[in-house]
Amino acid sequence: MKPVVVLGTLLALAVACAPAPLPRPPPAPAAAASAASDASPRGVAGAEVAPRPPLARKDHHERVLFGKMLQDDYGWLRNKGTPEVEAYLNAENDYADAMTAGAASLQKALYDEMLARVKEDDATPPVKDGAWLYYRRYEQGKQYAVHCRKRASEASARAREEIVLDVNVLGANEKFVDVEEMQVSDDGNLLAYAIDTAGFRQFVLKTRDLRTGKDGVEAIPRVDFLAWSKDAKTLLYVTEDAQTKRPNKLFLHTLGGDAAKDVLVYEEKDERFDLELERTRSRAFFVLTSQSRTTTEVRVIDTAKPAGAPRVVAPREQGHEYYVDHRGDSFYVRTNSGNRNFRVVSAPVASPGRAHWKEVIAAREDVLLDDVLAFQDHLAIFEQQDALPQLTLFDFKTGKATRVDQPEPIYDVAHDQNPELATSKIRVRYSSLKTPPSFVELDARTKARVVLKQLDVPTYDPSAYDTKRLQTTARDGTKVPVSLVFKKGTTPDGTHPLFLEGYGSYGYSLPLSFAQERVSLLDRGFVFALAHIRGGTDLGKKWHDQGRMAAKMNTFTDFIDVAESLKKDGWAKKDALVVEGRSAGGLLMGAVTNLRPELFRMVLAYVPFVDVMNTMLDETLPLTVSELEEWGDPKKKDDFETMLAYSPYDNVAAKAYPTMLVRTSYNDSQVMYWEPAKWVARLRAAKTNDAPLLFKTDMQPAGHGGHSGRYDRLKDAAFDYAFVLSQLNAAR
Repeated sequence: MKPVVVLGTLLALAVACAPAPLPRPPPAPAAAASAASDASPRGVAGAEVAPRPPLARKDHHERVLFGKMLQDDYGWLRNKGTPEVEAYLNAENDYADAMTAGAASLQKALYDEMLARVKEDDATPPVKDGAWLYYRRYEQGKQYAVHCRKRASEASARAREEIVLDVNVLGANEKFVDVEEMQVSDDGNLLAYAIDTAGFRQFVLKTRDLRTGKDGVEAIPRVDFLAWSKDAKTLLYVTEDAQTKRPNKLFLHTLGGDAAKDVLVYEEKDERFDLELERTRSRAFFVLTSQSRTTTEVRVIDTAKPAGAPRVVAPREQGHEYYVDHRGDSFYVRTNSGNRNFRVVSAPVASPGRAHWKEVIAAREDVLLDDVLAFQDHLAIFEQQDALPQLTLFDFKTGKATRVDQPEPIYDVAHDQNPELATSKIRVRYSSLKTPPSFVELDARTKARVVLKQLDVPTYDPSAYDTKRLQTTARDGTKVPVSLVFKKGTTPDGTHPLFLEGYGSYGYSLPLSFAQERVSLLDRGFVFALAHIRGGTDLGKKWHDQGRMAAKMNTFTDFIDVAESLKKDGWAKKDALVVEGRSAGGLLMGAVTNLRPELFRMVLAYVPFVDVMNTMLDETLPLTVSELEEWGDPKKKDDFETMLAYSPYDNVAAKAYPTMLVRTSYNDSQVMYWEPAKWVARLRAAKTNDAPLLFKTDMQPAGHGGHSGRYDRLKDAAFDYAFVLSQLNAAR
């Protein structure tokens, strides 16, 4: 349900790939399914036989809303931890392993290719934060990053490295480890971080004294955000509700004290809203944002007075979104007041209400103002126009805004770490569909562009590939952009398999960034395409509005129209169109597969949000209430009709479905494992053909993005691509 996990530069260095390959579980008891699979691809006397897919038992259940019946015969799969549920999931894993056993050598070859494109010993260029230079590095054979620093005052040749946090040590006895919210105190002496070792995104706040390397007493559960006070004696942190996982309470903690006695500073009681906490680059304010899908309200707290009462910048008004940064005696506010695409205003710190706002950057109909970073002498403004990210620098002294040119016509640019206020330099990450990621430093005064480091991808030559932007036409006449990457010399002659990816929800736009594992497909003749369908913000907030709530069907018809257009124009070989979506992109896969199953040769759906009606009718589940403003409220008749028309689980029918691979994690907290499990069970019972349908559940700790280790992610990608290639008979 939640936006797909976006892999940043840390995971680019870690070899960003598809969700992780799943370990083979123990054999399933016969009671798991009415027809458990034969775990071996061979039968009696060694004769080759096709393994039998498991068939989940049916437990008839129905309810009627607005005169329509919702049938849920597989609701029993929600009983997590029961022997029957785990036996069924293990039976599906065994069946998938048996069905792919013949592709083991291809899988190994793909893994070896992908690993050969990884510089296993690598590091990010250092970024200055106070007296220190911080960076991350990887060591050969190790899954995770080592977070390090050196004193900025020492010459680099003799600077002594200090290890801030070695995630490999934290994960030495864990199957999964995710570290977020790493924050070092202003004096550089203390570290606070949040760690999850289950994949459920339930983080524990911990601290460490960097002078001694000793851990503090803190072990505060369910922490989503944290920040140090100016004196490093106290921490502010946000906890989530134990049931719904909604971040809703802000606490004040004295270092070394009893967390049970921590002071509740603020509680967000409206269940539509989540709390987010950050600290301004000026280090003067904590910014606490209450945020729903359509509305925000911001409070600020002086970091020198963390026990002080939060001040509201502007009271919440339904439909008004605004976000706050700080510089000098002013707040800089990105607001959608007056235009959905946002503008920037300044507000005096002493009286920041809307009556005192002064416009700095005007809104534009064709440009989404996506993010704003305030520095001492300039603003860095990240925008979206024509399905491309843009960077504009605004100079406070001249009052002029200058857009920064990028070296390629199709690319991705995003801000990297920029911890210091008083600098003219801004650091960004740049890549494209064919160009490996670079850390780039831009000078806001001179506009000079310096590449600090480009990720080394051994055995890869970007000049051997081309990118292209197309405009396809949806059935209602709307122009939908599509971005392509392919081996140089490829022409739309109808001879190439096509791999098409989409998302189209939450106003999230899939990044036009490099993925090294994709090269293994490009080198085998594939064309890779990203469909910039409605539901994202590729063309501004209107693009999101035209693909949500009552207009949600546009997302699915756009994708179908893009696929048909690419086939018609020769970019896809007949019967060789592979499509992929993750999370809400998995909803896309489920909807379009029900609508047009004959259009696709293969469908890959990762952690797919497919049980729309049952999930959105259950407000005890994580994310449901907050997402009523994205999908609609099924307790309202019009919303119910809209959602029921596309809900993948509810629209499975007796028809021929394409070859499918569905993946999930048992501990996923964003899309619960039972959604794809129920969907697959219903597909198995209904489908009228024998095209393979594989379902893999990672039963060991893993999250919404699969495994956490970089080598595990490579193995995962190799498994998936081997399945695709073997099914298309395209390996060469």
